Amino acid sequence: MQLMQRRIEINKARRQRGFTLIEIMVVIAILGILAALIVPKIMSRPDEARRVAAKQDIGTIMQAMKLYRLDNGRYPTQEQGLRALVEKPSTEPIPNNWKEGGYLERLPADPWGGQYQYLNPGVHGEIDVFSYGADNKAGGEGNDADVGSWQ
Repeated sequence: MQLMQRRIEINKARRQRGFTLIEIMVVIAILGILAALIVPKIMSRPDEARRVAAKQDIGTIMQAMKLYRLDNGRYPTQEQGLRALVEKPSTEPIPNNWKEGGYLERLPADPWGGQYQYLNPGVHGEIDVFSYGADNKAGGEGNDADVGSWQ
């Protein structure tokens, strides 16, 4: 009986025993080191995702432009712009074979909230479709760099 009671007391003592201050500090230090290594990498992901999204949007717009050219024999003029992919242009030259419903359902905004730009004739190719990036200004570096159909 005494042996049984002794085991019960030992089990209670084990259950009541908590973590020491040193153990808690070691765990906090490890979590801090991990956070210092991982957080900077995660924080740059949104910017990278925006650039990838812009490249995909530009690829879609360029495909629609190629279809427009195939149907109408030319790209929209600078004045007609990207709107010509969504609604039939009313300015000259009016396309003869413009597809009902358009070439795009809608014009997307770039991931930074700006509008995609269109040049005809382009600087880097026959036409250029591009976004000014985060700063919404020509040129720039990093997140502010232009993202275009020539890249």
